[in-house]
Amino acid sequence: MTTIAIVDYGMGNFHSVARALRYAAPDADIRICNRAADIDAADRVVFPGQGAMADCMRTLNESGLRDAVVRAARAKPLLGVCVGEQMLFESSEEGNTPCLGVFPGTVRRFSGDQFADGTPSTGTERLKVPHMGWNQVRQTRSHALWDGIPDLTHFYFVHSYYAAPADPALTIGETDYGGKFTCAVAAANIFAVQFHPEKSAAHGLRLYRNFVDWNP
Repeated sequence: MTTIAIVDYGMGNFHSVARALRYAAPDADIRICNRAADIDAADRVVFPGQGAMADCMRTLNESGLRDAVVRAARAKPLLGVCVGEQMLFESSEEGNTPCLGVFPGTVRRFSGDQFADGTPSTGTERLKVPHMGWNQVRQTRSHALWDGIPDLTHFYFVHSYYAAPADPALTIGETDYGGKFTCAVAAANIFAVQFHPEKSAAHGLRLYRNFVDWNP
């Protein structure tokens, strides 16, 4: 039986992710893990996160799980979700916080005065922050985790910051919110998304199922 560790470092919707995974993959052993040894022993790892970046990184460091997450990112299938995706990059504008540096790039804030593509916004066109609700995801290239999920499927978002990869090849999904921004990245054994699959109905569950079946 495939063992999947959900990293519990104190900042994330771990129980919601676990419920969704158990529903999508009843044949897998889903565990919420707060010990590095359990993460190291798992076949696959899900790395969720929510809240302020500085708090997430501080809590991750204090939990003693940082190195286990980095080891997982190097060696086994890993799925980052929401702030868990953002933490994989080098730094975040939220509190000027250093992150894990698994991927090159920074995490930027949506600005009410400027769209994601840099175009100024004014008056009634002012961009609302946070970006909240259902939005379409354009699949920029094929991937096993998109299997059975149509292009331009709606997923559920709640965020004020977004990852801006230094390497465009990392981007595997884009969303338009006052301009295109990267909402999903992938490389080797890692797939990470800004949206919440566990809040995204049937297609979110399909993405979790695809992660369980993925053999990178």
